[in-house]
Amino acid sequence: MIYDIHHVTTYEYGTPVRYAHCSLRLSPMDLPGQTVLSSHLSIDPQPSQIVERVCFFGNRVSSMTIDTEHSDLIVEVDTSIDIHRDPPPEPASTRPFEEVREEAFDSESLDKASPAHFLHPSRFVPRFAPAVEYARPSFTPRRPVLEGAVDLMRRIRADFKYDTKATVVSTPISEAFEKRRGVCQDFAHIMIAALRGLGLPAAYVSGYIRTIPPPGKKRLEGADAMHAWVTLWCGADVGWVDLDPTNSMMIGNDHITLARGRDYADISPVAGIILGTREQDVDVSVDVIPREEVEA
Repeated sequence: MIYDIHHVTTYEYGTPVRYAHCSLRLSPMDLPGQTVLSSHLSIDPQPSQIVERVCFFGNRVSSMTIDTEHSDLIVEVDTSIDIHRDPPPEPASTRPFEEVREEAFDSESLDKASPAHFLHPSRFVPRFAPAVEYARPSFTPRRPVLEGAVDLMRRIRADFKYDTKATVVSTPISEAFEKRRGVCQDFAHIMIAALRGLGLPAAYVSGYIRTIPPPGKKRLEGADAMHAWVTLWCGADVGWVDLDPTNSMMIGNDHITLARGRDYADISPVAGIILGTREQDVDVSVDVIPREEVEA
């Protein structure tokens, strides 16, 4: 499946900004089952400097500097990407979670994909005992690791309500957990905290989800905006498997990965400093269009 993605982020400032230095994580990367055909970044006003690099976790980062006064900032990305993933493994076929946990803590690798980086608390995913206790019924003794994770994912979907007004980016997981409300970022962070609390390596994934559902199917929550989900390390024999707790589904060809990290702080789409104002309005618009529907 080839997708054409149009992503526009617009900042409107209360007073003119004299200087801005930001890191953008808006260009997807090649991954197994995901091939970037083209990606073009456009910024207005034009930066005086822009440097492309790849971060430790393999994400593409554009660092830009704007030193001309401006009242708004428009960041536009057009991407074409081919998604053709292998089917996920059968959950019951994976090894018991206790064995995976032991293998993860025994890992000596510090490669970007090593489970060692995703076992411990991080900025947006601190130790949070209530999430761990919530997860325990899904991980009965010797239960296959992916089977337990799928059960946990389905329980989160059933017990938590998708509510865009319940939280903001900085809302701690404790508040979202208590409310049983939030958005994809909250559900991903809560699930990661639960898995890590059980000793299982889990990472945060940002990306997009197909916006046009098949005929007769319900539109998925999280469409027309950036989306977030979880990837779980299921042992060296299986590797990483992605799960979407917001929509209670294992990842197939309807999700496009943009970046991966320990939590949202590692993959924030736009982050940096500005000089001139604290007041700003942000608008994000995303279109994810299967090319076959455009050509039909």
